[in-house]
Amino acid sequence: MQGLSSQQTTIHSRLPFVIIFLIVMAGYLVINLANFQFFPRSVRQEMERRGSAITSSTRRIPAERGLIYDRDGEPLAFNALQYRVGVSPSLVADALGLSRKLALILDIDEFDIHRRATSENLWEFIAGPISSDQGQAIAALDEISIDLEKIPKRFYPQGPLAGHVIGFVVDEELKGAMGVEGAYNDTLAGRVLDLSISNVPIDLPEDIPTDQRGQDILLTLDRDVQFWVESELERAVLESGAFRGSAIVMDPRNGDILAMANDPSLDPNTFLEVEDPNLLLNPAINEDFEPGSIVQALTVAAGLETAAITPYWTYNDEGNLDVGGYKIWNRHFQTHGAIDVSQILVRSVNVGAATIALEMGMDNFYGMMRAFGLGQITGVDLFAEESGELKVPGDSNWSESYLGLNSYGQRMKATPLQMITAFAAIANNGIMRQPRIVRQAITEDGAQDAQAITIRRVISEETANIVTDLLVQSVTEGAPEAQLPGYTIAGKAGTARIATALDYEVGRNSSIVTFIGFLPADDPQVVVMVKLDRPDDYYGFEVAAPVFRRLADRLVILLEIPVDEVRHNLARSTRNTGSVGS
Repeated sequence: MQGLSSQQTTIHSRLPFVIIFLIVMAGYLVINLANFQFFPRSVRQEMERRGSAITSSTRRIPAERGLIYDRDGEPLAFNALQYRVGVSPSLVADALGLSRKLALILDIDEFDIHRRATSENLWEFIAGPISSDQGQAIAALDEISIDLEKIPKRFYPQGPLAGHVIGFVVDEELKGAMGVEGAYNDTLAGRVLDLSISNVPIDLPEDIPTDQRGQDILLTLDRDVQFWVESELERAVLESGAFRGSAIVMDPRNGDILAMANDPSLDPNTFLEVEDPNLLLNPAINEDFEPGSIVQALTVAAGLETAAITPYWTYNDEGNLDVGGYKIWNRHFQTHGAIDVSQILVRSVNVGAATIALEMGMDNFYGMMRAFGLGQITGVDLFAEESGELKVPGDSNWSESYLGLNSYGQRMKATPLQMITAFAAIANNGIMRQPRIVRQAITEDGAQDAQAITIRRVISEETANIVTDLLVQSVTEGAPEAQLPGYTIAGKAGTARIATALDYEVGRNSSIVTFIGFLPADDPQVVVMVKLDRPDDYYGFEVAAPVFRRLADRLVILLEIPVDEVRHNLARSTRNTGSVGS
């Protein structure tokens, strides 16, 4: 009894310490539980994140890209669908049967599929991208273990037709590059969606919002006109022995580009197969050149507008002229004697253009060249337009000789689009329209028309009419190869020697030849530019002018432009009817 009493005494003496320890531990646990539940949310969020990662994942879903059509609604770019297929091995019930079915559909090794379908990984890639037909066949298997992911693909049904203008997309997210695809990427792309995708196969997928889709676009291009221009340009490059060529057709009244062609062309469906990246560029807007004597028309227009010369102005041509220490010569070193403004354009007289520039003075000359848009982008709605180059007094490397050289298109650079835009201003009574390639954007609320934009009035209507008459004479006397029976053509041929680092090339294949013309001359409805690089023959009137005539011969049919006599008779009939009715 004495021993028992001693043991109880010991227990009773230690019991308070045990109780205190238990109370402290309980308090510690309660505090930590409360701390986890209420205080540092980062701990709870981390646990939730890890749990979510096991049951779901985030997938970026590109929007359905808007479609591209020509001005009449013919499709130029639309969306196709491909798939990427994978498998969750833990959910495969019959690996052998599944492998046989997939191998038959995909035409790949059955053993390899079986190896992936029986692996210990959570997910295995099987194949992709695969065609829409293959994807639908796999979906029809209704296998819970198969993961079939949609991959949008851009398709261009017209192949290389207008390929440089349309552009292409560069990845699975269909990001636009070059052409309309690049310039209007935000409009076409729509709204990218980050979608939570369940990794638990029995969960239902979330719906993708319908307002995610991009907008459709109607271009100003006319597919029939584009096809004809590309066909004739390809023929011209082949027959002339040229290295390449470009051609543009524009409506001067609103700036609509009806066709923009290059040879070699580009097929957006196979742009990844192009080895030379320079072939992805659109030479009509992305590459500049020395335009040569077509600039003489702008110099004459500038001289008339600034009153430096009149339509009756003449000078004595001696065959050469010193400007800023540089001797300017006419072609073939010709001397023309007493010559007027019209013959400067008819005969492409370099000394005459330089003399007009001197009469104008530097400020007037360069002010007018800038007004015509040289040395600056046109603002066309295409990707990465080049600005060209026009050095002016005060710029580095400019010299006084440039005043003479620039007057006939040397020691300066311009794009084909800049040159046709300048001529379109003359055709449009002196008003320059900004060239445009998009006609409409189509949204859920309907079609939204693109507005014609006026850049500026470059010359007066009177000056424009005088220059038009001079350009008609330039065709009839200087480039009759461009004439089209029944229509009065206004235009100018040009030849520019190709500049090298030190000087200009000489001999065969050393020139860039051009022709720009518009019709009907008294009511211009279309302007056409043809440019050929390094043809076998040297001059624009020999090589480019006949191409213009062939293009114009079909354009008047496609665009329903009556011959001059019919238009004039219709105009007289309308006036007579109006006078009687009044």
